Amino acid sequence: MKNIVGRIGKNFLDFSGALGSAFLMFKSVLFWAFRSKPELSETARQSVKIGVDSFVVTALTSFFTGMVLALQMGQTTRNLFNEPLYVGTIVSFALVKELGPVLTSIVVAGRAGAVVTAEIGTMKVTEQIDALYTLGTNPSRYLLVPRFAAFLLTLPVLTIFADFIGIAGGCLVGSSQLSIPAAMYFDDVLTYLSFKDVMHGYVKTYFFAFMIAMVSCYKGMNTKGGAEGVGKSTTEAVVLSMVLVLVLDYFVSSMLVAVGL
Repeated sequence: MKNIVGRIGKNFLDFSGALGSAFLMFKSVLFWAFRSKPELSETARQSVKIGVDSFVVTALTSFFTGMVLALQMGQTTRNLFNEPLYVGTIVSFALVKELGPVLTSIVVAGRAGAVVTAEIGTMKVTEQIDALYTLGTNPSRYLLVPRFAAFLLTLPVLTIFADFIGIAGGCLVGSSQLSIPAAMYFDDVLTYLSFKDVMHGYVKTYFFAFMIAMVSCYKGMNTKGGAEGVGKSTTEAVVLSMVLVLVLDYFVSSMLVAVGL
């Protein structure tokens, strides 16, 4: 019993210490984001690595998600009403409000989040971050701020592309397998989908982007134990980011619904 209580207490202290360390890291990032000259070249480089390099995977994920949504909804409504009804509406709502932001964030967390964690973690275990301090360069300004900015810039844009590509995938299945004319499909989309619905999903991407950047950078900055530690930190960052995307999705959605968005 004593060992169990001690283990729980140790885990609680470790968790509290991690939260405090993460808050101090965010405080440093916030300070340098507004008090230093922007590292535009590094931000652009990170935006390419995080956003542009993740586009193909995101596009494929969204395209086939839209296709399978259209197929399943079309067959379901056909079985119920003898006609595939409101396929464009269902696909667009599902993608724009939920699946677009969530799936894009999970893909970016798995691909770009792993890259960021591994890169910073490698610099940590090889003492390159200590060298930055020695040279008078703050790691938060040079390493973390550009990565935070890149996540916040690219993830919302990727989500918009994912929404369009997913809806196009649904249209392809609708016209080829469900005998739904493309004009009718897009008429359903434009008739029922409102700007507020689009903003609901778009706003959520900023919360997801911040969370992925926070987890990836924190795990990278606290890597220990050489190459094995880099692999462990990268795995933890990816898994934690994916889980937190799903957890955060509920709470952010509830908040947006409460404010009428």
